[in-house]
Amino acid sequence: MNSFLETLRIQRWDDHRYYHHSRINQSLHLLSAATFLVAYALLWFDPALAALLAWGISMTSRQAGHFFFEPRGYDHVNDATHEHKEDIKVGYNLRRKVVLMSLWALAPAVLLVDSSLLGLMARSTGIDGYLHNLGWVWLWIGLGGLVFRTIHLFFLQNVQTGLTWMAKIITDPFHDILLYWRSPLHLCRGEMIDRMLDVKNH
Repeated sequence: MNSFLETLRIQRWDDHRYYHHSRINQSLHLLSAATFLVAYALLWFDPALAALLAWGISMTSRQAGHFFFEPRGYDHVNDATHEHKEDIKVGYNLRRKVVLMSLWALAPAVLLVDSSLLGLMARSTGIDGYLHNLGWVWLWIGLGGLVFRTIHLFFLQNVQTGLTWMAKIITDPFHDILLYWRSPLHLCRGEMIDRMLDVKNH
């Protein structure tokens, strides 16, 4: 258990220090985290609606922060290039995220062509039925992406790394709120980039 918790701590620390320098990115992660917590609660009552919320707001805001606002230049805080950070990324780096987000973006079009998804689900009627089926497809994509990368890490590194990464992803919303709740305040003061004093003093 101690080894698992230490691996989780390292993965969270690396995620913060390497990939969350932008205050806009941090603030979008705060929005994403809060929305994910609502989706977690809805998951027990309406999984399709939970997935629509998680993908429609949580994932889009979270990934927009990474794609559009996070600096790509040399990371002087960690003495690392962007390419190096992408190579050592435990979870989904930007290239892998493009694949995952492409599947997400294609799902609505696929359902417009075949609302039953080749007979895998009940054929939808009306906008409510379409959104219900879309929610389920997005839920499968999300769970599939989580399980796929976890098992992938079993082979790339080891079982503990994969399971720890899965635990990190599931608990990220709670951790992100604790870590980034002040970020909007920093933005209001005009601070666009986190000086990462916690990293420099680590």
